[in-house]
Amino acid sequence: MSKIKVVFWSQSGNTEAMAKAIVEGVVAGGKDAEAIFVSDITPGDLKDDNVFALGCPAMGAEVLEEMEMEPFVEALESMVNGKTILLFGSYGWGDGEWMRDWVDRMSAAGAKVMNGEGLMCHEVPDDAGIEECINWGKQMATL
Repeated sequence: MSKIKVVFWSQSGNTEAMAKAIVEGVVAGGKDAEAIFVSDITPGDLKDDNVFALGCPAMGAEVLEEMEMEPFVEALESMVNGKTILLFGSYGWGDGEWMRDWVDRMSAAGAKVMNGEGLMCHEVPDDAGIEECINWGKQMATL
């Protein structure tokens, strides 16, 4: 059985905490999963995966991190048609525009974004945020 990959970029550790909680949920749901920092994987490594997660916090003017995550997502766009993707990330300002844009972008590329929206936590994920990440991970395990 292949592992569900939870690929993320994190600067402060908030999105990494979300990734680890999603992995915890997948494992609790009966499947194997691993959290992978985006620099440790290539877009091609996800080519044959039907379900995976991508995480990135809001950066700058509510955009994806531009040095690693944006090029990764751009390269991945041509491979996501028909795949189910959980999008997640933390933010400290704004209203979630970066996540809405990301959901629209992946949907336009043919992906099915899990629950039709991204999973967001404001700043450091609190207990409720971690529980939500775990629950989304459990849901991923059923796909």
